[in-house]
Amino acid sequence: MAETFIHPSAVVGPDVQLGMGVRVGAYCVLEGEVHVGDGTVLGPHCSVTGPTRIGRDNRFSGHAAIGGDPQDKKFRGERTELVIGDRNLVREFVTLNRGTGDGGGMTRIGNDNLLLAYTHVAHDCQVGNQCVFSNNATLAGHVQVDDWVILSGFAGVHQFCRIGAHAFIGMGAFVNGDVPPFVMVAQDGYGRPRGVNSEGLKRRGFDAERIGAIKRAYRALYMSGAPLAEARSQIQALAGDSQDVRLLLDFIDGGERPLAR
Repeated sequence: MAETFIHPSAVVGPDVQLGMGVRVGAYCVLEGEVHVGDGTVLGPHCSVTGPTRIGRDNRFSGHAAIGGDPQDKKFRGERTELVIGDRNLVREFVTLNRGTGDGGGMTRIGNDNLLLAYTHVAHDCQVGNQCVFSNNATLAGHVQVDDWVILSGFAGVHQFCRIGAHAFIGMGAFVNGDVPPFVMVAQDGYGRPRGVNSEGLKRRGFDAERIGAIKRAYRALYMSGAPLAEARSQIQALAGDSQDVRLLLDFIDGGERPLAR
């Protein structure tokens, strides 16, 4: 692995720990309790404020602001963290904030995510793996995003909402309720479900039988006209051996905010 490189114009504080092969670009500022894992690259003009832990082989383009104070009026300077996994690509002007003391104390980003320009992840959010956030996608505080989710450009998610695995949020959609796994949401005032993310599931190796079971569950939840409790009973009856439908049921049962319907 290449040696660690720090550009002469960069400012690296005494509490910063850099792994092997880290590259710190021109005019970067790293301060506080910051740990940067092996092979990670920070482009020019990035700022990293601790406590922040960054994993291996991440790529941060210019002007990303990582680990800043939460934008929450209740924050009083308590010790909170941002934790980022491995192999994420973070593009220009992305902002990732630390958590808050009464919100769990940690914002977490998983592995292998693509966060495009001007993405914002607010305090206490939990983002899984293999997600794509297109330009200007925004999460308010305390949002949970599961694996393989796609947020299109200018999509926005209300605080405390959950986005289930393999969901797709369309361009400009505003989400103010929980979005179940596999569901597509399109812009219509606040975003509303518009079917199953079938193309995305096919690309990830879901066969016709699995997708068919998900579609039957979707019809019961969104097209039957039944109240949520009755729709859930219909989905329970349809579940059989489908782990995907079981995942959908678990998601419905685990929410604090209303389901987007």
